[in-house]
Parts: sequence; C-alpha cells; structure tokens
Amino acid sequence: MDGLAQVLLAFMEQGGEVLWLIAALLFVMWTLIFERVWYLKFAWKQDATKVIAKWEGRAERKSWEAKQIRSMLLSQSSMQINQFMPMIKAMVALCPLLGLLGTVWGMIEVFNVMAVTGGGDAKSMAEGVQKATIPTMAGMVAALSGVFANTYVTRIAQREGKLLWDNLTTDH
Repeated sequence: MDGLAQVLLAFMEQGGEVLWLIAALLFVMWTLIFERVWYLKFAWKQDATKVIAKWEGRAERKSWEAKQIRSMLLSQSSMQINQFMPMIKAMVALCPLLGLLGTVWGMIEVFNVMAVTGGGDAKSMAEGVQKATIPTMAGMVAALSGVFANTYVTRIAQREGKLLWDNLTTDH
C-alpha cells in the first residue's frame, strides 16, 4: 500500500465506523452529481433537440390540444432534467446527520472509558473524543461540497428547462 492509501486508511480508522457510512454516502452522492453534470452538458442537448423537432413537426401549435402536448413535452423534459435531484438533496441533508451519529458514537465510547477506568485513562478518552469529532467534521464537509455542487447542477437544470420552454414556440 502506498503512503496516501495508508494515511487515508488511518484517518478512516480514527473516525470510527460511521466515517465509512459517510464515505459511502459521499461516493453515491458525487456519482449522482457527476451523472447529472454529464447528462446536462452532453446528453441533454440531443434530448432537447428531439423534443424541439417533435414540437416543430406539428402543423399547428395554437389549439388547446397543441398546448396540452406542449405542456406534456415540457413536463417530460423537466422530469429528465431533474431526475436525481431530490435524491442528491436528501443525501446532502443526510451527511451532517451521519456526522452527528458519529459524534454520539464517539461520546458513548468516551463514557464507556470513563465508566471502566473511572476517568483516569486520558488517552483512551481522547481517542473517543477524536472518534466523535472526525465524523462530525467529515459530515459537514461532505454536506458543504454537496450543497455547492447541487446548487451548480440545479442552476444548469433550470437554465436548460427555461431554454427549452422558450424554444417551444406557439407562433403558428
């Protein structure tokens, strides 16, 4: 194992079991964020072109039926654009909660050491405090990174939805 992997593994051990949960959640959250960024930057252009072509292929676009079809196309496109966004938001909210779970877990360890040793083993108590603070920090950092990424992806999604709405004209 190289030096970086050893340092990372030592950090994960210092943070306790909850840190592994935060790492797994962070991996899934960022996988979904990268998927949305990739989709909106590359694949969405083709999907939007298909929707616009379908709308432009209509002979008339002013009737009630045409407006309903336009509404359906926009709704389906909105679902495509925002596919994993609620899940990403939920994961962002879960990160600090898992951090707090790590805090409780570490403090239970501190109280256990105090009960067993009568409070005389400062090194063991410090390890418990460390296991309490590292997951809290990790949960907050994970949540902050997710908030910034989610804001970025949400803005792109809103912009693309607005552009599609503007392109589905009802001029004839």
